[in-house]
Amino acid sequence: MTLSAVKTKAAALQAAFEAAGAHPVDCPILLPAGVLLELYGEDIRTRAYVTSDPVEGEVMLRPDFTLPVVERHMAEGAEPARYTYAGEVFRRQEEHPDRASEYVQVGFEVFDREDPEAADAEVFALFSKALDGYGLRAVTGDIGILTAAVSGLETSAARRAALMRHIWRPRRFRALLDRFSGKTEMPASRAALLASQTPMALAGAMIGLRDETDILARIETLRADQAEPKLAREQVAMLEQLLKVSEACPFALEQLRDIAVDMPAIAGAVDRFARRCEAMDRRGVAVDQLAFEASYGRSSMEYYDGFVFGFARADRPDWPLVASGGRYDALTRQLGQGREIPAVGGVIRAGLLVELER
Repeated sequence: MTLSAVKTKAAALQAAFEAAGAHPVDCPILLPAGVLLELYGEDIRTRAYVTSDPVEGEVMLRPDFTLPVVERHMAEGAEPARYTYAGEVFRRQEEHPDRASEYVQVGFEVFDREDPEAADAEVFALFSKALDGYGLRAVTGDIGILTAAVSGLETSAARRAALMRHIWRPRRFRALLDRFSGKTEMPASRAALLASQTPMALAGAMIGLRDETDILARIETLRADQAEPKLAREQVAMLEQLLKVSEACPFALEQLRDIAVDMPAIAGAVDRFARRCEAMDRRGVAVDQLAFEASYGRSSMEYYDGFVFGFARADRPDWPLVASGGRYDALTRQLGQGREIPAVGGVIRAGLLVELER
C-alpha cells in the first residue's frame, strides 16, 4: 500500500462528501495543547504527540480534525453548515504498537439546529453509502441515553457528576457504582484516614503539585461522600439492565421503552432514538438489521454525547475502526464562547479501505 493510493482514496471520499453539500476545509497540523488538555485532561498526553514551540508554547500534532473544525465554525461559520476535510492525523499507539501512529483521515461534519435526528441519519446514511461493498459491520449507540440515566439517579449532585465524568471510562464507572451502592467496602487505610482528627499527622514529605490545603479539601470531599446514603440497588440494577441492551434497533427501542417505564429520566433520549430510526429508514438504511449497543462508544469516543456509530471488520476484531462518528453538541458549547449549535460528524480511515481493496 502506497501513500499515493491512500491519498487518491481520500480525495475520492472527500469528493463524495463535497457532492453531498460539504464545504472543504483545511486545518493546521500543530494545535495548541491547552485547549485539548482543558477538554480531555492529562489523559490526552498518552494518546497524542506533544512538543514545545518557542512562540506558541505547548502544542500537539493534530490527533483529529473535529476540534479545529468546531473552533473554526464557532468563530466564523454560518448556519447551517457542512464541512469535509482530508489529511494526516497522529496518535500514539502504546497499547497497540502494531497500529499506525500516522494515518490519513477523511471527515464530514454537520452543524444544523433544525432537526438533529435528521442530521444524524444524514451522516450515517452517507457513510453507509461510502462504505458499501467493503463487508463492514455497522454498530450504533447513544451516549445521550446513558447520560440521561445518570442525571436521573437519586443521589447527590457530586456523585452524579463523578459518574458523568467517567462514563467514557467503563472500569472506573463500574468501580464508582459499586462504591456508591455499598457493593465494595472502603479500603481500611482510607477509612482510617477519614476517621482521623489529624489526617496529616503521619504525612511524609510533600511530593507533587498538591499542597496541604488541596489534600485536606480532598479529604473533606471524601468525608462528605462517605456520609451520603447508599445508592439504591434497584437503581444500579436498572443501569445495568440499560447497559446490557444489545439488539437490532427496533428490538433495542422496545427494550429501552420498557426500561423507561421505571427510569423516566431516559424517556426523552429514547424518543430521540426513535425519531432517529425513523429518519434513517426514510434515507434507506435497513434499520431492522442495524445493531444498537447501549454501551457502544464508551471507551473510545469521549467527546460524543449523543448518537455514536462505527464501522468495523466483522472478521478482524483486532483491527481499528474503519470509520466512526457521532453527535458532539457539548463540544460546541465548550468552544463556542457563549454560542452553541447541534453538531454531528464522522471520519473514515482511507488507508484501511485501500487495504481492504487489495
